[in-house]
Amino acid sequence: MVLILTNLFPTKDNPNSGIFITKRLKEHEKLGVDFTAVSLAFRDKGRLLSLLRSLLRKPSEVPLKELEGVSFNPVFVERGLFDVVIQKFWTMKKALENFTDRFAEQIFQKFPKHNIIHAHGMYLPAPAGVVARKVSEIWNVPYVVTLHGSDVNLNMARRDVRDIYLETLENAARCIFVSRALLEKAKSFGYSGQNATVIPNGYDPDVFKPMDKNTVIKELGIYKEDTQYVGFVGNLIPIKRADKLPEIFRKIAKELPNTRFLIVGNGVLRDKILKEMEGLDVIFAGRVPQVEVAKYMNAMNVMVLPSRNEGWPCVVLEAQACGTCVVGSSNGGIPEAIGFDEYVVEEGENFEERFARKVVDVLKSGYDRNRLIERAKGFTWEEIVKREIKIYDQVG
Repeated sequence: MVLILTNLFPTKDNPNSGIFITKRLKEHEKLGVDFTAVSLAFRDKGRLLSLLRSLLRKPSEVPLKELEGVSFNPVFVERGLFDVVIQKFWTMKKALENFTDRFAEQIFQKFPKHNIIHAHGMYLPAPAGVVARKVSEIWNVPYVVTLHGSDVNLNMARRDVRDIYLETLENAARCIFVSRALLEKAKSFGYSGQNATVIPNGYDPDVFKPMDKNTVIKELGIYKEDTQYVGFVGNLIPIKRADKLPEIFRKIAKELPNTRFLIVGNGVLRDKILKEMEGLDVIFAGRVPQVEVAKYMNAMNVMVLPSRNEGWPCVVLEAQACGTCVVGSSNGGIPEAIGFDEYVVEEGENFEERFARKVVDVLKSGYDRNRLIERAKGFTWEEIVKREIKIYDQVG
């Protein structure tokens, strides 16, 4: 039996949160893996914290117990205003140790012993990998940690908790990184890499597949004659370089006026972006279910991913599986996900100008859809999970 611990899980407000965990667990079930999935969640304690969340427009995360037939078992640790103050203004290390101890104790009390523990995420303030290490010490079983992106790029970069990260990674039976770039980043922080392997995230071929473009465009109600569609799919946050989408889109529209822009996603930059895009032909879809995301990807002639960093962007393979070309930055795992150098724009001076020029060139010259579709077939969730099961067989 495998105990899956995750910092990334579906919530009431955002069922798509951690969707790549839900999708892989569906595949685990298909392939006969006996597992228990545990969401590591916080519950607000006291009215002051709830009031503060309300004022900051930050809803508390309410984990779902089931999504797409996958069962999640939420384990809660109460967090009051004092805990938040310690975390923000005193020491993150103290908060991390406190929270992970409490999560580990609850898991020990609530669940029977499993043969292997697999943690997804090393996200503050309670990294799933650290919780896995502590439970493994109690049960005397091996643990595996999968690192997805920001947990290395942002959290492991913090010197105040780095020793805990290194201890957790070095003592794991195996560390799985979703890209070679992410592994190299971890090594730059002192990780040896001796127990590392690279297994990316995958995509669902039942959802992301080629569709007739004209039919999909009309179904979505976004049809416009003699128009090309350029889109973005993701959270509207700075790490995705969403703040530069208006500039990039304006440069594209200057060259190709008959371009309609599609934005699928939401985030803190939403209002700012929409204001700066006034005058452009923009469709803002917001957050939509994955079946709708697939339709928008099929509608696009080009999808853009100018992120400042990424672990392994699932949207790249999802778009390619639909036959849509992705133009992306050279940061993090983006080049590995894209797989074709001609669609990667190097970071550096005049990035937005060069990025827009690349999109225009692709729109003008076109591309081989079948080449993209064939490449994506090697990254289905079935293929990815089979590689994870091999890890279980090796360490169990």
